Amino acid sequence: MKFLLVAVNAKYIHSNPGVYSLKKCADQVFPSACTEIAEYTINHSMDQVLEDLFLRRPDVVGFSCYIWNIKEIRKLVRDLHKVMPGTDIWLGGPEVSFDAPDILRKEPEVLGVMKGEGEMVFPRLLGCYRRLGASVRGLDGDKSREEEKTKKGRQEAFWQELKELPGIAFCTGQGDIWDLEPCPAADLSRLPFPYMDLGEFENRVVYYESSRGCPFSCSYCLSSIDKSVRFRDMALVLKELDFFLEQKVPQVKFVDRTFNCKKSHAMAVWRHILEHDNGVTNFHFEVAADLMDEEELELLGKMRPGQVQLEIGVQSTNMQTIREIRRKTDLEKVRRVVARIHAKNNIHQHLDLIAGLPYEDYESFRRSFNAVYGMEPQQLQLGFLKVLKGSYMHEMSGRYQLLYREEPPYEVLSTRWMPYADIIRLKGIETMVEAYYNSGQFPNTLRLLAFAYSDAFCLFEALAVFYKERKLNGRNHSRLARYEILHDFIEMLTEKQGEPGKRTWRGISMEDWEDALVCDCYLRENCKSRPGFARDLAPFKEKFRLLVPGLRQLGSQIHIEALHCGEVWLFDYRKRDPLTGNAGTKRLE
Repeated sequence: MKFLLVAVNAKYIHSNPGVYSLKKCADQVFPSACTEIAEYTINHSMDQVLEDLFLRRPDVVGFSCYIWNIKEIRKLVRDLHKVMPGTDIWLGGPEVSFDAPDILRKEPEVLGVMKGEGEMVFPRLLGCYRRLGASVRGLDGDKSREEEKTKKGRQEAFWQELKELPGIAFCTGQGDIWDLEPCPAADLSRLPFPYMDLGEFENRVVYYESSRGCPFSCSYCLSSIDKSVRFRDMALVLKELDFFLEQKVPQVKFVDRTFNCKKSHAMAVWRHILEHDNGVTNFHFEVAADLMDEEELELLGKMRPGQVQLEIGVQSTNMQTIREIRRKTDLEKVRRVVARIHAKNNIHQHLDLIAGLPYEDYESFRRSFNAVYGMEPQQLQLGFLKVLKGSYMHEMSGRYQLLYREEPPYEVLSTRWMPYADIIRLKGIETMVEAYYNSGQFPNTLRLLAFAYSDAFCLFEALAVFYKERKLNGRNHSRLARYEILHDFIEMLTEKQGEPGKRTWRGISMEDWEDALVCDCYLRENCKSRPGFARDLAPFKEKFRLLVPGLRQLGSQIHIEALHCGEVWLFDYRKRDPLTGNAGTKRLE
């Protein structure tokens, strides 16, 4: 028999740790079992995915379901059943765990659902199938009366076994739905390490779990359901981290919900990666900044630049909102910790905000945005509330007059405090933040714009309006085009609000704006084409050769720029900043 575990990831660089963990657990119990993994992305042609699944000829297929892939998986399931009616189809994952009977009613092609943690369930389910010796639906091909009788007996024994298997829901051949009690939580220290062969993970992020669960109760999060936290034995964790370090994995992303909820655990991991740094591997952690103390900050301050990324969920600075969503956040301490880490300039910080939370209207969100922007993270994620089935937020949606999309990812449309018109405005701002701030490609220009504007939110709001008025939305703009558009935006403001008769706005000349834009353009890469507003460098070529001997031999490894202000700058792409990826810079004149 062949069992196929299928992951449909959001991007190629992502991997699905769940299916690898299930396979390792199954192989531990049944070493000879033929359990395979098939990974795709939501960007794949679903026709090609269906064809590949068909050619693999599995007896049983299990799909890993999340909000980002459930639509594609539903389509696949329906088509797969048509072309392979003898294959049993199972679903698992957070998107199907909280309403499994409803899923089975809506998707008759699905035989069953593995609910919650699958490591304890899957090997036992595999055992049921091995004793059956076939897929349930595969037995339907028997013809003779004797074979029919034998088939019914085998199926009945199989259904009986499933009825005693916690952690699943399934639909019998007679159409009866059985929803069994949850499976006991897994002991993380007894789970096998899923990554002994890293050949499949070249140029991809490796996800790693050192703890499961969360001690907090954020109302929008499914982790709030189980408030207990389980930790993998530290000796195992350090041994497995050594494996990643020896293999020089580019990035290891910890999926622990609040990595530093237990200080001793976090310190042991951070101390180990500091002492065994290979100069290559980057580690990503999701942390609560207000839990950090002096000892943790001192340790993080010693990390190699670019060795660690921290994701910090602020979500809102409205205290009524924070209380309502059941968060406990010391915002003042968050500011201090983020500032302290920022000052060391060695750790990439990613701060999150969520639009659409209770008691947060447009003006309140403006204040939250400005507060977080002022902390100067490398990335500011402006996300929108997802109303997840099984969460407390879902339960409270009526009270909050919370309307959200019927289809995954169940994103907010409006609330009692935030009408849809404001959500639309925030969507425009989100696009601008992604393009101009999170890209890291406009640091000098954004610093000048922040000085010229009353606040950062107003800046991105105005930029979003500009895009809408110029009908620039919905296009796939090149990197160079983004600079041209920002130049046009600044030029428009200079003409409308600048000093009459002068190309100056808020005391900054158009030449200074163009200098900032050109510097930003060459910070990231040596552009093949120059923006239209950039100076002609032909008159400066001889001067550049005198300033940098051997210029011709260096080729595209460097760029020299002559600015309107009279300064000459060198951009060296051999000496990139490990945190931002930007070129090293040096003023030559």
